[in-house]
This record gives sequence, C-alpha cells and structure tokens, in this order.
Amino acid sequence: MDASPIGMLERGLAAVGDLLAAEGVEIGIVVVGGTALNLLGIVQRTTNDVDVLAILQRRDDSGEVTLAQPDPLPEPLRRAIVRVARDFQLLENWMNTVVGLQWQTGLPAGLERRLHWVRYGGLRVGLVARYDLIFLKLYAAADSGGPSSVHFQDLLALRPNERELQAAVAWAREQDPTPEFSTIVEQVMTHARERLG
Repeated sequence: MDASPIGMLERGLAAVGDLLAAEGVEIGIVVVGGTALNLLGIVQRTTNDVDVLAILQRRDDSGEVTLAQPDPLPEPLRRAIVRVARDFQLLENWMNTVVGLQWQTGLPAGLERRLHWVRYGGLRVGLVARYDLIFLKLYAAADSGGPSSVHFQDLLALRPNERELQAAVAWAREQDPTPEFSTIVEQVMTHARERLG
C-alpha cells in the first residue's frame, strides 16, 4: 500500500469514486496544483490536498466539455469527501475549492479542451494539462512570493519554452493589470529564464 501523501490522496480519490458509484452517481471535477502535477508525472512532491478548479457541467457526444465554478460542490461529492477524510484520516479539507476563486479573473482559454481525464469509479478527474499549468503556476508564483515559492519550483518542473512563457506572462497580466504585479511577473519570468537556461 502506498503511504506517500500522493498515494493516500489517490486512494482517497478512488474511495470517493467508489462511494459515488455505490449511489449510482457520476461527478466530474477538474484538479490543479500538486495533485495534478504528481498524477501527470511532472513532479514527485508531497501534497496534502486536492485543489478543485471546476466541476464538469456537461460533456456531449462529440467530447465537448462545459465546466462550471466548483463552489458549492455537489452534495453527494461533499458527503463522500467527509466520509473519506474520516476513514483515511485525511485533513478535513483534503479536497477543497479554494483555487476556484480563479474563476473571478478567468481561466486560460481552451483549458477545457486540453484536460486529461482519469476515472475513479463514479468520480471523473480532469487533470489540467501542462500548458495550462504553466499559466497558472506563473501567476501563482507572482502572486505568492515570486521565485522563493513552491509555485516557482513547479513552474521550473514544467520546463516551459520561451513561447509558452510569453503566453503565460500575457495571460497573468490580464488577471492583475496593476504595474506592481506586472513588475513581479517580470521578475518571475527573468528568474525562470535564468534557471531554465
């Protein structure tokens, strides 16, 4: 049994999926942060929570996905999260929607088309793609400590090229157009270029 934090979280996701399946319910969520990075194989680092960016509102026959803000989570999912937290001795907020605040300023265009889906019983988990994680991690690094933050380390692990960095910088500036934030974004980008060579 994998006792690592990501192993426990993945077991937690599987248990939530089992509980939903037992109710005959299927729910889709979109996940970012350390859990997405670990499950995509980009990093191997400790993380204690699952950051839910969105819920799957609809997926049509052509595969087109419509996302919605995650808060509040559907009631069957909330019940399953609470039960799994108790059964697996996870943090009470081991699955949370704090990152859903990103909806207030916007998501990278086309994010929903690039999701990687994983199924755990009645739970479908959309992992945000590497390209979109570059945008979100650059923004998070600028928003929380710059090059000293874990978000900056995650950005480096994503190995963005110059074109991807430029696109991420343009998007980050749209999120917060203040001159102060633009300066921090530039500092993050300069440090990233230096570290990425």
